[in-house]
Amino acid sequence: MEPGADDAGEAAESGAGPGRSEPAADAPGESSAPDEPDEPDEPGEPDEPGEPAADGHREPPEPEPTSPGVTGRGEPRDDAATGAVTGTETDQDTAAAGRRRLVDGLWPPRLTRAQLTVAALLFVLGLGLAIQVRSLNDDTRLRGARQEDLVRILDELDSRQQRLETELSRLEESRRQLRNSSDRAQEAREQTERRAAALGVLAGTARASGPGITLTVEDRIGAVRADMLLDTLQELRAAGAEAIEINGVRVVAGTYFTDRPSGGVDIDGQAVSAPYRFEVIGNPDDLQPALNIPGGVVRTLEKEQATVRIEEADSIEIDALRAPVAPDYSRSAPE
Repeated sequence: MEPGADDAGEAAESGAGPGRSEPAADAPGESSAPDEPDEPDEPGEPDEPGEPAADGHREPPEPEPTSPGVTGRGEPRDDAATGAVTGTETDQDTAAAGRRRLVDGLWPPRLTRAQLTVAALLFVLGLGLAIQVRSLNDDTRLRGARQEDLVRILDELDSRQQRLETELSRLEESRRQLRNSSDRAQEAREQTERRAAALGVLAGTARASGPGITLTVEDRIGAVRADMLLDTLQELRAAGAEAIEINGVRVVAGTYFTDRPSGGVDIDGQAVSAPYRFEVIGNPDDLQPALNIPGGVVRTLEKEQATVRIEEADSIEIDALRAPVAPDYSRSAPE
């Protein structure tokens, strides 16, 4: 071993001793230079530290780093490396904050009226395009069909058209029949109603109104008998009277007159007394001459010292009614 090697070993021991202080860190803004590589061992020196040298001395191993900011040989950590790490973390935080702002801006979505209008227009446009494409596809399918298939399709369409036309004709005929039946039924119903009204007037079960005359017979001495009133009624009916009322009693086909022993007349069992008032609906031009003919009703009553007065009227109301009575023997005959 050369003398220089012993001096180097002693220097290393003295540098690592407990009484020595660690070298100060580099000034701010300067970075510590990397350690120079160890020069190759001279012949005779041990290959690894810690093995005994030739002169019996042992080189101490390199101390491990004891605290952050200090290198493995007791030198301060490089500030540039620390700054690079801090800058990388700051960039990552900025990127994360940007992503959060982007997510907050996109969700929940904020829709405006303009956006909804555009979406509706796009939907309508897409629907129209889909329908057009489908129709084009149908046309393409028919365009690519064979001649036999086209002839068959045309035959089917013609047959279907004929069936539909036949069905339409049948339905129109049914409608005409129903309409005619409805019209006939309506006409029959109206005729029945008119006939029932007319029969009600004749039977005395319905009120009547219309032009006619009023015949008043005054009998001060009681000389007017039931047969005279009956003759007057028959003369009015022969002249065309349609509805007759005498002192509030409705006169019908079965009306009868009887004399009362105490004076007066019974009409259908109801007692009436003078003056006798006839309210007649009919044509006045026919009724009045029929009563005033020579030897007629008026002359007969005047011979019995009765006073007869005839008045024409444009409208006469007959309100007296008779209860409908079912006949005992007669029945309506089929037409």
